[in-house]
Amino acid sequence: MKFCRCALLPALVIALACPCDASARGITATSALLRDATDGHIYYAKGPDRRIFPASTAKIMTVLLVLEKLPLEGYVTVSERATQVAPTKLGLKAGEQYRVRDLLYGMLLKSANDASIVLAEAVAGSEAKFVVLMNRRAWGAGARHTHFANSHGLPSNTRQYSTAHDMALIFKEALKNNFFSKAITFKYRIIYSKDGRRHFLKSHNKLLFLNWKRDVYGKTGYTRQAQSCFVGYFNKGGHACIVAVFGCRKRWEDIKFIIERYGKTDL
Repeated sequence: MKFCRCALLPALVIALACPCDASARGITATSALLRDATDGHIYYAKGPDRRIFPASTAKIMTVLLVLEKLPLEGYVTVSERATQVAPTKLGLKAGEQYRVRDLLYGMLLKSANDASIVLAEAVAGSEAKFVVLMNRRAWGAGARHTHFANSHGLPSNTRQYSTAHDMALIFKEALKNNFFSKAITFKYRIIYSKDGRRHFLKSHNKLLFLNWKRDVYGKTGYTRQAQSCFVGYFNKGGHACIVAVFGCRKRWEDIKFIIERYGKTDL
């Protein structure tokens, strides 16, 4: 019974600390969280510990691990297996070589699944071994209700799930890295293979292209199973505030509504 009480504690603390309105008008997300990354204050939560499918927000953990394990200027080689993954992808060719830095841009801007596999294999020798590291790192970040099954977030035959609360914790860890925090601000990027093949990248984060007073930076995700999702941050009074939404029918509208109404911040 002691274990059960502890497991319920995060949800109870959030429920007592913030305005939680599971039926908030205008919010289509099945799970959402708005919290201060510095002091942990919760501005809003809707089912923050509800199990969700992370889709491509899983790449946040992949990027974090790669940044901790590989040199940015080092080259990695594309495997045949990486070329066979389902879209979205860069269209990498087996045998090509790319800088780690450039494939990370491919993941964060274009959400490239092939880039994710190439980097996972470079870190651990295989994607399966890399996933073990992902789950270990998630646990270390405090994400105790998360289980990754691959490096990119596509639906899997094995269990792959997280929560808005856990993904916010993982994003907070990634945000400590200067490369990550800078890369998610880019609208566009051009990368090249070692032999000069060019790829033009445009960020999937549509919030960067809106004429708002402030930007919201982060990582998108979508599958039919997960629906639209996003984990990102904006600046509020000198603090980074993390917003996480999952299972959205209207992702961008949800983010705007949550930030303006509960974060008391004009966009």
